[in-house]
Amino acid sequence: EKLELRLLRGLPGSGKSTLAQTLGLVHLEADQFFVNEEGAYCFDGTLLSSAHQWCQLQCEFHLYHGRSVVVANTFVKQWEMDAYRKIAQKYDAVLEIDVCKGTFKSTHNVPENVIKRMKKEWEA
Repeated sequence: EKLELRLLRGLPGSGKSTLAQTLGLVHLEADQFFVNEEGAYCFDGTLLSSAHQWCQLQCEFHLYHGRSVVVANTFVKQWEMDAYRKIAQKYDAVLEIDVCKGTFKSTHNVPENVIKRMKKEWEA
């Protein structure tokens, strides 16, 4: 059975996390880095690059152990997916990239001005 790595990209509130939870794969996202033991989301922008490194390492850990993974991050820029493209190659996993385009409320209370900026910078 071939390993699968699915990347779900989209603006905050587009339905990435919701879709990821329905796929039956190990569900990862950088935002999980900011959830404490009590389940509260405590975002710290200064740790964003650490959160993304953590997410990539978790992804590699699960693929290494033979578990297919879905990663739900905004991935506004194409290069932001490069690390995952390399990980998929390394573990000979089928890479699938989906764009979520729903319009829901962001579960992480991302400010409207940040979402607008992401929309402007989006790379198809």
